[in-house]
Amino acid sequence: MSNPFSHLEEPLDPSHGTKKFFNLNHLGDSRYGRLPFSIRVLLEAAIRSCDEFLVKKDDVENILNWKVMQHKNIEVPFKPARVILQDFTGVPAVVDFAAMRDAVKVLGGDPEKINPICPADLVIDHSIQVDFNKRPDSLQKNQDLEFERNKERFEFLKWGSQAFQNMRIIPPGSGIVHQVNLEYLARVVFDENAYYYPDSVVGTDSHTTMINGLGVLGWGVGGIEAEAVMLGQPISMVLPEVIGYRLVGTPQQLVTSTDIVLTVTKHLRQVGVVGKFVEFFGPGVTQLSIADRATIANMCPEYGATAAFFPVDEVSIKYLVQTGRDEEKIRHIKKYLEAAGMFRDFSNSSQDPDFTQIVELDLQTVVPCCSGPKRPQDKVKVSEMKTDFENCLGAKQGFKGFQIAPEHHSNNVKFVYNDKEYELTHGSVVIAAITSCTNTSNPSVMLGAGLLAKKAVEAGLTVKPYIKTSLSPGSGVVTYYLKESGVLPYLIQLGFDVVGYGCMTCIGNSGPLPEPVVEAITQGDLVAVGVLSGNRNFEGRVHPNTRANYLASPPLVIAYAIAGTVRIDFEKEPLGINAQGKKIFLKDIWPLRDEIQAVERQYVIPGMFKEVYQKIETVNKAWNALEVSSDKLYAWNPKSTYIKSPPFFENLTLELQTPKSIVDAYVLLNLGDSVTTDHISPAGNIARNSPAARYLTGRGLTPRDFNSYGSRRGNDAVMARGTFANIRLLNKFLNKQAPKTIHFPSGETVDVYDASERYQQEGHPLIVLAGKEYGSGSSRDWAAKGPFLLGIKAVLAESYERIHRSNLVGMGVIPLQYLPGEDADSLGLTGQERYSIIIPEELVPRMNVQIKLDTGKTFQAIMRFDTDVELTYFRNGGILNYMIRKMAS
Repeated sequence: MSNPFSHLEEPLDPSHGTKKFFNLNHLGDSRYGRLPFSIRVLLEAAIRSCDEFLVKKDDVENILNWKVMQHKNIEVPFKPARVILQDFTGVPAVVDFAAMRDAVKVLGGDPEKINPICPADLVIDHSIQVDFNKRPDSLQKNQDLEFERNKERFEFLKWGSQAFQNMRIIPPGSGIVHQVNLEYLARVVFDENAYYYPDSVVGTDSHTTMINGLGVLGWGVGGIEAEAVMLGQPISMVLPEVIGYRLVGTPQQLVTSTDIVLTVTKHLRQVGVVGKFVEFFGPGVTQLSIADRATIANMCPEYGATAAFFPVDEVSIKYLVQTGRDEEKIRHIKKYLEAAGMFRDFSNSSQDPDFTQIVELDLQTVVPCCSGPKRPQDKVKVSEMKTDFENCLGAKQGFKGFQIAPEHHSNNVKFVYNDKEYELTHGSVVIAAITSCTNTSNPSVMLGAGLLAKKAVEAGLTVKPYIKTSLSPGSGVVTYYLKESGVLPYLIQLGFDVVGYGCMTCIGNSGPLPEPVVEAITQGDLVAVGVLSGNRNFEGRVHPNTRANYLASPPLVIAYAIAGTVRIDFEKEPLGINAQGKKIFLKDIWPLRDEIQAVERQYVIPGMFKEVYQKIETVNKAWNALEVSSDKLYAWNPKSTYIKSPPFFENLTLELQTPKSIVDAYVLLNLGDSVTTDHISPAGNIARNSPAARYLTGRGLTPRDFNSYGSRRGNDAVMARGTFANIRLLNKFLNKQAPKTIHFPSGETVDVYDASERYQQEGHPLIVLAGKEYGSGSSRDWAAKGPFLLGIKAVLAESYERIHRSNLVGMGVIPLQYLPGEDADSLGLTGQERYSIIIPEELVPRMNVQIKLDTGKTFQAIMRFDTDVELTYFRNGGILNYMIRKMAS
């Protein structure tokens, strides 16, 4: 059907071709001018995509009527302009595409119909680890090892880039996906298919939100949902509330953008923005560079919002110039956004739209801070770090507690490293990493770190050699301006040499600690510390031996590395004493905001971006040398331990099967609050005594070849065994942290995978009990695929992280939620009961279903299929089954 809004089409610039745009101002509706700018992007996409099938006129009216409909749980479709992937989540997506081609062929369809329709970019950034540091060839050594470990995965991805249309792959060694997106991939405005329209994106990484800092609406979705978007399906989303976040004032001279984002994170956690958009406005926005805005938008998942949007303004346009974008395209970007009513002037309050709620932050009130020791929202002022850590030592085991007995707070262990004796105590820093797109995309904090390093070296300060220091920039541009500004040699002198271009320590690819350090930590049962400029510090994520991990700005990472401990009050205690016996305090070497900005203006220039990015797809010689098949169907290698055809579609038929009730299910795990996707599906090292290790050993591999779980996401046999394999998993059945559970028919305590295998062999369905915020953390499709393969039919939780709930839906696992005011304790559930979940024939979104226990007790829970589309996926057994049936019929 033709678009019912085609009368809104008009040429943007008749003197420069025939490309048109939908002029929403010509709707003749005063509601448009009052919409939040983020909602205007949803509206434009709905109008442009309206076909009265996937997107209907009623959907357009609902979005236009946002002020009324935002509170009514109304479902609207959204077709993003593009999809972005990284390799950890991208490999399983390409595996699924390859397997879907096989399935379509088996069902009699054309396998080449399985192809990205929506443009997709995949950046390989999650595979490199910090195996080598503090040596001139660290970068090359780490990159060589990356290729050695991941050659098979890289060959598969290169095959995918050639076999599938509309898929571009950025080779390893190029940078971090979100920084490359910001500096290079983002269009801001698309000018394809004869139309201009706003750039928008969904990605298989929760920090896709970073791009909102440039005025590109985007957020993380499940890998499964992203695959559907790539196949031309719209995302079905509940029309969100939009919280207006008003910024006023000017940041203090000692404050960094990291301090601002950690303050915003804590504030918005308190406000409560889960499932909502946040849109920034007010005169304070003009005080923030695009890099500052991107830092704030990056940590959107940590404060729980779907997106944190900064509309495009004059500062955005200047950033496009600074990063070397095409001048003619920049001219059309501004012209289009002005014509469409989407260009923002933050100093003009008459442009302020309607918001659901307005909250305010005075930037003048922000002070230097960190977050930790176990969650990004737990902000700690730097002036209170010492006291806070010492309070955490003795506090009850939890997010702010380690439950160390008071008599052990002063424990210390001496050890020898490189023929010299050192001492570790609780609070000793053993990892200090300048890492993650959150901060390495921001020249102000990176140059701030470089200037601090320069002053520290000149003052005679050093970092203890056993501390694992590293610098992993998000793009080659960072190294370029650190070199040109003259600060890189000082960073190297303190141990912060460039070890790779990728996520590295931020996602747990921190590599091994020196053996004497590990032995000392273990011997003293010490709470050792990692300090990183990342966005996540959940337990067990950064390194198994750092029980406390703090997020900090890059300059603070260096400061804590020099101090060697977080048990220091920088205002009263010196960072160190130099060779002349002089006490050097942090204030003596801390660079001021004005000083940093002056260096940035001089050294961060368009030529750098152009030079780095014009060769980004061809610069990696090892990638160029990979030879792959040109076949359109993938030739699966049965001996491969990296890439394996998944069993998701083995018994798929064209005919729909009616969903059945779940009868007499056992509880596999009884979990508490804030169980993260890291707990459910770890990305880090494969423990030598784990089911996954036993599987790999059985295939002839030695532990040095295990690599990480993240690198093996293309192999379902490894990932199923890695599900709930995090050593920090706290299962209430055991009352201790361990990746184990009780197999109730036998009463034995076994690994989670082994228990699930037994239950499945015995024909028993399984469920999981959980608390609040189940599935928080990184977007991770295997946190849903893994439980599906373990035979888990449903999860019963108090609340869910948005992306994880959608991933469970995508795999056909039922997300159940307790009724308001109820939980496992109030209902008297122990998890030792057997559960029958009654699935009625007539299903409606968010309906209550009855749960019967073998004890005779019954209660109700909400079945969290939130939209009719999600119910369609459930009836099909998941979103991929739905797509296969659609393509094969």
